[in-house]
Parts: sequence; structure tokens; C-alpha cells
Amino acid sequence: MTSGESDPFHERLKAFEGRPAATAGRAKDPVNEPMIRHWCEAMGDTNPAYTGPDAIAPPTMLQAWTMGGLSGHTDRSSAYDELFELLDGAGCTSVVATDCEQEYLRPLRPGDEVGFDAVIESVSPRKTTKLGTGHFVTTRMDVRVNGELAGTHRFRILKYAPAARPGSRPEAPPRPRPVINRDNQGFWDGVREHRLLIQRCTACATLRFPWLPGCNACSSPDWDTVEASGAGTVFSYVVMHHPPFPAFTAHEDPAAAGGPYAVALVELAEGVRIISNITGVPYDKVRIGMPVRLEFLRVDATLELPVFRGEAG
Repeated sequence: MTSGESDPFHERLKAFEGRPAATAGRAKDPVNEPMIRHWCEAMGDTNPAYTGPDAIAPPTMLQAWTMGGLSGHTDRSSAYDELFELLDGAGCTSVVATDCEQEYLRPLRPGDEVGFDAVIESVSPRKTTKLGTGHFVTTRMDVRVNGELAGTHRFRILKYAPAARPGSRPEAPPRPRPVINRDNQGFWDGVREHRLLIQRCTACATLRFPWLPGCNACSSPDWDTVEASGAGTVFSYVVMHHPPFPAFTAHEDPAAAGGPYAVALVELAEGVRIISNITGVPYDKVRIGMPVRLEFLRVDATLELPVFRGEAG
């Protein structure tokens, strides 16, 4: 297709722009203290604003209140399914989440009844990526309380046809890349040097992870870093089961390749927590409280990831 030439298929996709994906949706539960507590414990967030009689919900929980769980939402429209059927029919049978954006307009408090509307905001022209060729689909969700807009959540996926090399044996696809932005660039710079860097507020000395643009204890934007010792323990974990996916099974620890593997919330000796894979021990031997030690796993020619080797007793 030459520059300026229209794409009839994309015109069919664009017809879905503006169509609702959900209308007058209602959260299954009101904003509540137990969910806030679980979220803060998992994230290691001790901000006092999230506890007490005047508590608010962490802004980053915005999407959590609208999720439908395993049973889904009854107020979902057919537009999203129709769009996916059209893309599947064109060979774009694979999907990967690429990024999300959130905007916070007012705090949510325990007892708030959350409503939402979702719309298919945009469908991109055909794009060619390392994964394959397809279309980016962006959905916008407007979250409301008592009719007042509380925040906006945009979620973007890529529906694509996996790339193939004609006449050659298919190679394992590359591992999906982490999203690197101005807020976490320093963390990934440290990983390339085999250093696990933790942000430290220079105003109140609070350590924080994951990396954030400001301190969640005193709101100061100023920070420096400390290097983690590498020692930690398993605070919590899950065992992942999924269909074969070459991008992962080709690079995982040999004990996990092609089968279940453990993903843990690791509490570092410094007191912050990080989510990562557990290597070196079978997935069914991982236990809460297990000592672990940081190491760096090269998954392809350009990407290394921090993982933790279990020290089974």
C-alpha cells in the first residue's frame, strides 16, 4: 500500500470508534476498606491517607473497582466482541497488552458506589512490529461516583498476526519488553549494570518500590537511590499455569520451561517488595518465608531481568 492510499479494512475497523464497550456499568462492590488494605499490603504502601476515618483509596486502584472478575459484567456491549471477530478473521489472532494511562480527578472513599462507561476510542492503521502486523485498539473507561467524573482509564492492546519467515524454521518470538518511561528509566539502567536500585526520598528517607515520580509518604519529588543487597524472602507467591507460549518457555529457568512456574512478591532485606520469578527450585517447593537471592537472567540478546533464586531448606 502506497502512502496516501486508503485501507478499506481499516475503514471497517474505524467504524467501531466511538461505539460503547459498556454503558452505565456498576462496580460489583462499593469502595471498601478491606480491598484498600489488601492493595496497600501487596504494594507495600504505608501512606496514612489510605487508613483511618478520612481514608481515601489509592488512585492507582481506579481500575480495580470496575473489574468484572471471572463472571464479567452484564452491561458489556457486543461491540468489542464484534471488533475482535473482524480482526481474528483477518488473521490477527494474537493479542498483547501494550500500555495503560490513568487520569485522577477526585479521590474515591469507602462507601462510594462506582459507575463507569467504556468506549472504543481508537483503532490504529495497520502497524508492523517485531511481534507481527496488526492494529492497536484503545479503550477509554470513564469512572464516576454519583454522576461526577472521578477518573479516566485508557487501556491499549495490539491485535496482530504473528510474524513468520517464509521458508525458514519459525524462531521463538522475543520476550515481551518492559515499558520503560521517564519514571523508571533509572531502574532499568541499573539492571543493565546488574544493580537493583531502590528509590529513596531525600526529604524523609523513605524507600519506595516500584519507582514513582514522588514520595508516597511525604509527597516530595526529590530522591536518590540505594542499591539492594540482593537478599530477600518470599512474602507471597502464585504458581502460573498457561498454554505454551514460546516467548516465555524458551527462556525460563529450566525447572519452569514448558510448565508451571512460580511468581513471587519478594520482600527485600531493605524492606520494600518486588514481583519477580523464582528460579533454582521447583515451583511446588516455593514457600512463604523462603530465603531468596537476587540474580540476573538473560532472556535474549538485549534483555536481562532481575529474578530471585530460591534457597530451599
